[in-house]
Amino acid sequence: MHALLGIVKSPRIIAVIAIAVLVGAGLGAGAYALVNSGTDTTVVRQVHVTQSLQTADNSGSALSVNSIYKLAHQGVVKISVMSGGSGSSSTPFDQGSQQAQGSGFVYDTRGDVITNQHVVDGAQSIKVTFWNGKSYPARLVGSDASTDTAVVRVDAPAGTFHPLTLGDSNALQVGDGVVAIGSPFGLEETVTSGIVSALHRQMTSPNNFTIDNSIQTDAAINHGNSGGPLLNMAGRVIGITSQIESDSGGNDGVGFAVPSNTARSIANRLISTGKVEHAYLGVELADIAGNGARVSQVVPGKPAAQAGIQAGDVITSFGGKKITSVDELRAAVDAKHPGNTVSVTFTRGGSQQTVTVTLATRPS
Repeated sequence: MHALLGIVKSPRIIAVIAIAVLVGAGLGAGAYALVNSGTDTTVVRQVHVTQSLQTADNSGSALSVNSIYKLAHQGVVKISVMSGGSGSSSTPFDQGSQQAQGSGFVYDTRGDVITNQHVVDGAQSIKVTFWNGKSYPARLVGSDASTDTAVVRVDAPAGTFHPLTLGDSNALQVGDGVVAIGSPFGLEETVTSGIVSALHRQMTSPNNFTIDNSIQTDAAINHGNSGGPLLNMAGRVIGITSQIESDSGGNDGVGFAVPSNTARSIANRLISTGKVEHAYLGVELADIAGNGARVSQVVPGKPAAQAGIQAGDVITSFGGKKITSVDELRAAVDAKHPGNTVSVTFTRGGSQQTVTVTLATRPS
């Protein structure tokens, strides 16, 4: 499904959330959900968290997998969700209630837990189970489909919460060791390990936008791992395990995680305001080998179309910033807010033009 991943067959990008269907009071047959298929660096109000949550780099001596487990496992949770049968996740069933299971990790001592948006999408009720087997109800604080990130808040005694430390995903290098902890197939506190197989991959989010700088790993990730932490060898969270690429529907050694720097930015905004809005230009793009971003399609009625940008135009500057690739343009748009007015320079038929564009809010 993602040509840039170099897969010859047409593999399935699978959200690793375990789902079963409930008909009446009985548990139906097991099934596993497929989901359809930029970060924002805006500074928001500081969220008061414990010292352990402050940004940390990847420096320090490498720990053993067992040491990382001992350090982090009390902060990893299983998330159980009940939702109606009409949710957006695809299953072989078309009626009855759905019970989904994913993973998550504690972010602060108020009970905020980070997970994937697709884990809690359409939730009617949420239950969080901790390392000691105790379960508590939770409510959705907010979610962002564009980055597949969500925060839920757990109603539990304060001593229950053991926040994990977030590391700097930008400091990762290919070959670095990583450890995943989660609840594959509902098996709580499962640990797998591997390496960073590649960086700067692109995942397709639940609402079909691109999640840039995604981390590829060969650590075993399966259904139920969605939302759990991917940790570096210092025991710091550097990603949220989210998807696998597979022909079989099981782990084939190709997993993907939302980078921690994205998760941190989005989680802080969700905790602060309950929502995240991304700027939207309204174009589909293709690279032009270092010479800009070619517009392959313009969404009617959206900012680019309103400004007169057309399919075939090559965008070379955005808001005064030189654009040499699609990735640069996406990052430049993501750095803006809905309602911002920016200048866009493009070439058409050998001539250069500059227009003013007022950015909209990205569709959900």
